[in-house]
Amino acid sequence: MNLRSPAFFILFAVSLIAAAGNMALQSVLPAIGREFRLSDTLVAGAFAISALMWTIASPFWARLSDTLGRKRVILIGLSGFVVSMTGFGLAATSGLEQWLGAGLAFALMAVARTIYGVFGSAAPIASQAYVADRTTPEQRTPAMSLLASAQGLGTVVGPALAPFFVLPAIAVGLGAVWFVIPMVGLAGPMYAFALFGLIVLFIVWRRLPSGEVVRVPSPSGHRDPVAKGLWRDPRVRDYLLYGLLVTGAQAVNISVLGFHIIDELAVTGVAALAAQPFIGIAMLAGAAATLMAQWGLIPLLKLQPRDLMRWGAALALLGNLMSIAAPGYYGVVVGYAVVSMGVGFARPGFTAGSSLSVAPHEQGAIAGLMMSLAGLSFLAPPVIGVALYELAEPGPFIANAVLLAGATALCFVSARLRAGPPDLPDRDETPSSDTPPASQPGPEGNR
Repeated sequence: MNLRSPAFFILFAVSLIAAAGNMALQSVLPAIGREFRLSDTLVAGAFAISALMWTIASPFWARLSDTLGRKRVILIGLSGFVVSMTGFGLAATSGLEQWLGAGLAFALMAVARTIYGVFGSAAPIASQAYVADRTTPEQRTPAMSLLASAQGLGTVVGPALAPFFVLPAIAVGLGAVWFVIPMVGLAGPMYAFALFGLIVLFIVWRRLPSGEVVRVPSPSGHRDPVAKGLWRDPRVRDYLLYGLLVTGAQAVNISVLGFHIIDELAVTGVAALAAQPFIGIAMLAGAAATLMAQWGLIPLLKLQPRDLMRWGAALALLGNLMSIAAPGYYGVVVGYAVVSMGVGFARPGFTAGSSLSVAPHEQGAIAGLMMSLAGLSFLAPPVIGVALYELAEPGPFIANAVLLAGATALCFVSARLRAGPPDLPDRDETPSSDTPPASQPGPEGNR
């Protein structure tokens, strides 16, 4: 697969819009919780159900992408994203404008996030499997790194644009009659990214090819026992454990960040709503560090999965130690940036490493496991991290340091991770020219 092809650009946009929307929501969520006067831990805990549904649904979408087709599953996932963001925005507006009580509005926001939990994993799973279907082993690491960098870019775009969509009330005149459109406020970013998601959905439907590139049918689509138990397979087990440790620590950093900045700025007299641009700047710094790793250092140094995992865990560990040693707004920003750079190395490392460790017909299953991992990391860690933060400011960063020290040690203790994925120079996953086109159900199959 040519990484400069329109198809890859479309898949890049799918990952970009999902990451941008979620990070925009994450940047305003602490302020919404404070406006509703809810406990920080309750705000984090209410969304654990979304992560739980993500984890449960991911294997299903992986199997369905094998049978229904990658493109159709991407469309399903994007549709869920649009519905979820719109519903979240409407619920938040209802609470902020006091049309509904804060408790009921927040419950509806949690329902909207649950919709995303069910459907949201479909698009990234199918996108990853789409790329894996169409790349050789030699292409896999740069392809996965570039696709993962879309998430990094999304974490730049989301928080950077979010403050511009926090809009005030608008007065509209019609002759002598004036109408006041209620303040969109903190819900504005959700409406904006729902619209962006709808545009990407249309582009995927019209422009993403699905039939002219061969896809190897996966037994996981038929609940193959081997693929179903892939998480216990020694080929990928240590990659999954490493990924769980690193992404769990990252989830804690992301969930605590907004509350931490609001509290640091409150000491100087800055209100929660006024702290929104400062949260965006911090997230922007983290995203820039991620992109520097994925777009600059990884291609420049030609790092392979083993090295990416080692450097990634070590840098993320350093960032959390910096957050403990250097409190204050600038200390928070720098520490978060170093953590983000580490994760920028680590995520493509364990994603590409696990993909290269399994056979072509298992790519759908391994993509599903990677998405389940993403859900698991946002299930308990954010709730525990925010609860630790309410107990003591350094608490979540100390816990993260323990997790990341374990991930770093695993890179050297595990024989599988120490050696890296198997070197299979003779394995060529590129279909021959006489192989018939892949069977893709639906009208898009012949496009």
